[in-house]
Amino acid sequence: MKLKNFIADDRAVSPVIGVILMVAITVILAAVIGTFVLGLGNQVQDTAPQATFSFDFEENTGTYNVTATHDGGDTFTSENTNSLNLSASGESDQAFDLSVSAGDSESIDSVDSETTVRVIWTSPNGDNTATIARTTTPS
Repeated sequence: MKLKNFIADDRAVSPVIGVILMVAITVILAAVIGTFVLGLGNQVQDTAPQATFSFDFEENTGTYNVTATHDGGDTFTSENTNSLNLSASGESDQAFDLSVSAGDSESIDSVDSETTVRVIWTSPNGDNTATIARTTTPS
């Protein structure tokens, strides 16, 4: 008979569930507070717009005139972009005029062969940058 009482006794279930819930709540609160303290929440807001660019090369006596054209995707405006530059590795930068949408283009002249050319986005607050598109001039 005492065995039946032992199996039917479920008084310890409620305190165990209570302790598990309290631990779960503590872990969740610690994660949320840690995210804000470390500033990880701010970085989520500064994600680069998603867009595609194509590059055209026009040979010009040993160098290239490079044109980057926005083919599609997000529009770059002053709300989501501080600056958008067409940059040839250490040689020159050319800023796009905001707002940049599909069909808009910008050019850099006199880029050496085998030079990396990038479209570089800067976040609205200027803290983050990202390469939106990249190519290398022909050799």
